[in-house]
Amino acid sequence: MLAALGSGTLIGLVLGLVGGGGSILAVPLLVYVVGIRSTHLAIGTAALAVTANALASLAGHARAGTVKWPCAGVFALSGVIGAALGAEAGKAFDGKRLLMLFGLLMIGIGLSMLRKRKGAEAPDVHLDRGSAAHLLPRLIPAGLAVGLAAGFFGIGGGFLIVPGLIAATAMPMRNAIGTSLVVVAALGMTTAVSYAVSGYVDWSLSALLIGGGVAGATIGIALGRRLAGYKGLLERLFAAIVIAIGLYVALSEAR
Repeated sequence: MLAALGSGTLIGLVLGLVGGGGSILAVPLLVYVVGIRSTHLAIGTAALAVTANALASLAGHARAGTVKWPCAGVFALSGVIGAALGAEAGKAFDGKRLLMLFGLLMIGIGLSMLRKRKGAEAPDVHLDRGSAAHLLPRLIPAGLAVGLAAGFFGIGGGFLIVPGLIAATAMPMRNAIGTSLVVVAALGMTTAVSYAVSGYVDWSLSALLIGGGVAGATIGIALGRRLAGYKGLLERLFAAIVIAIGLYVALSEAR
C-alpha cells in the first residue's frame, strides 16, 4: 500500500512539475517498486489510474478554454479504435517481451523530449466544414497510430498525442496539452476496460495510485510555480530519467 501510494505521488509530482510524463512511469513503478509480477496486470491497473488523472486535469483546462473540442473528438475517436486493437494485441503478447518493448519505447520518448520544438503555430485552427478536407486526413491516421501504441503499452500517450496534434493542426502547445487530455482519458479508458474484462486490473491498487497522484500533483503544481524559470531544465532532467529507466527495463528483460 505504501509503495503504491508513493508511486502515485511520484507520478502526480511529475505531472505537476513538467505537465506530462507521469503515465510513462506507472508501469515500471508497478512492476519494480510495488511488485506486481504480471506485466498485463500492471498495464491494466496503470491505464485506469491514468484515465482518472487525465479527467481531473481536463477539468481545469476546459475552464481555461484551452481545449479544441472538435479536433479532440476526431483524434480520440480514431485513437479509441487503435487503442482497442492495441490492447488486444498487448494482452496476447508475451509479458517479458512486452516489458522489454516498453523500455525501448521509454528510451524513444525520452530522446524525443530532448528535441527542440518548432514554431509555426496556428492559434485559430478549428475543425469545421471548411477545414475538414485539410485536417481530417491528418487527424485520423495520427489518432489511429497513437491509439495503437497507447493500447498496446497501456500508457496515456500524452507525449505521443501532443506532437501528433501539433503536427496535424499546428495548434499552439497550450492548446495541444489541453486537447490531448481528452484523448488520454479516452484511450486510457478503452485500454482499462479491455484489460478489466480480462481480469487484468487491480482496483485497490488503482485507487491508491489515484489518491497518491492527487497529492503529488498538488505538490508538483505548487513547486512548478516556484521553479517556472527552470521548466526547460526540469523537462531535460525528466527526459534523462525516462531514458535511464527505459534502459534499465529493456536490459533487465533482455537478460
